[in-house]
Amino acid sequence: MNLIAHVEIPVRELERAMAFYSALFGIGFGQIVELHASRMAWFPFTPGADGASGALAEGEVYVPTTDGAIVYFAVEDVDAALARAGRLGSTILFPKTSISETGFVAEITDSEGNRLALQSL
Repeated sequence: MNLIAHVEIPVRELERAMAFYSALFGIGFGQIVELHASRMAWFPFTPGADGASGALAEGEVYVPTTDGAIVYFAVEDVDAALARAGRLGSTILFPKTSISETGFVAEITDSEGNRLALQSL
């Protein structure tokens, strides 16, 4: 069993964040859902596959930050993802760094001011 079941990334403007993550990762989001006085958009997720489910979450209790937990996103090419992030206005917080013979990691800001990591293995 994977211990982490679900992650919610705080956002100030849901549609802006959806556009950022869609462009950065080449993904689509489904319908926006209203839940517990918040608005959420779920990342694509396949039940039973590796990884946790996740959502972008907009609401009073969701405050973007660079000081909290860091969500690592799997990418095939960290350099390509960093280039896309730069075009989207991201700031590099931690440069591309080797973590193994073939793996790399980097940290950036998203459109909302969160710190997130890009990792290739």
